[in-house]
Amino acid sequence: MNTTLPRIVIAAPHERYDALEKAFCGLNRYEVLRLRSPDELTVELLEAFGADYVFFPHWSWFIPAAVFERFECVIFHMTDVPFGRGGSPLQNLVVRGIENTVLTALRCAQEVDAGPVYLKLPLSTLGTAEEVFIRASLLMLPMMIRIVDERLEPQAQAGEPTFFQRRQPEQGNLQSVNSLADLHDFIRMLDADGYPHAFLDVGAFRLRFRRSSLSPHSVKADVVFTYLNLEDPS
Repeated sequence: MNTTLPRIVIAAPHERYDALEKAFCGLNRYEVLRLRSPDELTVELLEAFGADYVFFPHWSWFIPAAVFERFECVIFHMTDVPFGRGGSPLQNLVVRGIENTVLTALRCAQEVDAGPVYLKLPLSTLGTAEEVFIRASLLMLPMMIRIVDERLEPQAQAGEPTFFQRRQPEQGNLQSVNSLADLHDFIRMLDADGYPHAFLDVGAFRLRFRRSSLSPHSVKADVVFTYLNLEDPS
């Protein structure tokens, strides 16, 4: 009888996914390896570990073909693919006024977000970006367990694809926003650790905004002032 435990890799740099790693380890029926940087994502390391699945909860870097062709690589994307393939899915959904989406688990492929689909679960885009990311991470554990335990075979996407463009930091400039609802959405969709927050430039200062709340006649938010000439150009 083969009692070898499935060997699972979780590739995610941000600490918000520490709880996902801990929960997976706590099940005591998988061997788990955490990767936090692109330098660690190598065929040699994955072969040495004996990886059965490599999960990418939130990965901003290129996944080498040598990796996804050799190993079962599963990425998570916040749209109902083939709708919304491409970058910055959460922000692109919010600016389109879409409050309900799905979290999709799909096999990594050469074409971005074009791989076959394992599972989809409903996901709300309301709240700050950080809240949405945490909400999504809670859905990932049962999805990962099903994929591994049931050895799910992904199914090809059906329908005409649509594509999102990755949003750039300068698109967080609030200067052209002309409604309170849009102002609130812009602030909340960029309100996550590691993201360039929504901003305004006023004289010698850059104002960055977080923790927005919307009421019928106003938006309240926390603001941090920095000197423009001290801003990180990235």
